Amino acid sequence: MAHEMLTPPARPLPRGKISYEQFLQWLDEDTWAEWVDGEVELTSPVSMQHDRVHVFLVAVLHAYTSANRLGEIHSEPFQMKTGVDLPGRSPDILFVSNEHLHRLKPTHLDGPADLVVEIVSAESAERDRVQKFAEYERGGVREYWLIDPDKRQAEFYQLGEDGRYVCGFSGGAGVYHSAVLSGFWLRVEWLWQQPPLIDILRDWGLV
Repeated sequence: MAHEMLTPPARPLPRGKISYEQFLQWLDEDTWAEWVDGEVELTSPVSMQHDRVHVFLVAVLHAYTSANRLGEIHSEPFQMKTGVDLPGRSPDILFVSNEHLHRLKPTHLDGPADLVVEIVSAESAERDRVQKFAEYERGGVREYWLIDPDKRQAEFYQLGEDGRYVCGFSGGAGVYHSAVLSGFWLRVEWLWQQPPLIDILRDWGLV
């Protein structure tokens, strides 16, 4: 997740520590924030480069998962709480498989997504690569993508049998095959070139 400046909330921040349930009651659709150690952490508008990658990936993932009826795609500011003692995060993109759709609640995902994507900036690098990496690993997110548009680098992690992430692919070009999305593959250079969706659908044999 990339953030460049804080966005003031529509109403005052809660004082002191609050529960996740209180956080969800306080949160509204116009406020982008996360819940960490009982406190509200505001997020902010993203760069154009970040947004282009985000819009592209949402379109690509939604097209593939819808065509194959694999589950649902959601994106920030939708909340995810991977565990009772873990923060409430708002991933850039998350995928929930059909078998885990029961985890979806009206205001958040109660449990880990099957796949999470975070788009990295200089400001968010430590949060995405260290804090969230550890949280998503511990919380059981089966696949974690870290996309860095500035460096044109992508890293794709898959949860191993020992509960630790293993890097399935790292680089700026090449083909990545998802462990979670059955049959899904992605040319990494698409992230920077962003070809028309119809061309990608043809490559996948969906049209």
